[in-house]
Amino acid sequence: MISIFSVLVGGLISLMIMFNGSLANSLNNYTSNVIIHSVGLVALIFILIFNREQIKFKKNIPVYFYSGGAIGVFTVLFTNISFASLGITIPLALGLLGQSLASILIDHLGLMGGKVVKFQRKKCIGLLFILVGIVVMIAF
Repeated sequence: MISIFSVLVGGLISLMIMFNGSLANSLNNYTSNVIIHSVGLVALIFILIFNREQIKFKKNIPVYFYSGGAIGVFTVLFTNISFASLGITIPLALGLLGQSLASILIDHLGLMGGKVVKFQRKKCIGLLFILVGIVVMIAF
């Protein structure tokens, strides 16, 4: 069931890139980013109200754990910028490559308190497939 959610998220990300990029093309990158995140905030508030949940902050949480929101802003901004000239497929494929490389590094080093999962050469096969796929998409 969790795998199905992951596939669903992949499809939603493609839709999100299309909607966000089209909005950015209609307005501009910064205005669209404000609108995108404002709509997301309103949606989340409705979800919290519907589920009757309260926002709770805990002490002793590293400050960098809160940086996900800022990373989200830059992710949307950079995707919107690239969407205008590359469409949906190439930024998504390049993003997959970036996610894969970053996650391999984070796992290998056990960054931010994560479990250490040492790099294995067989992961190079997956990275190679991603690279070949990107080259094929760009070339053809």
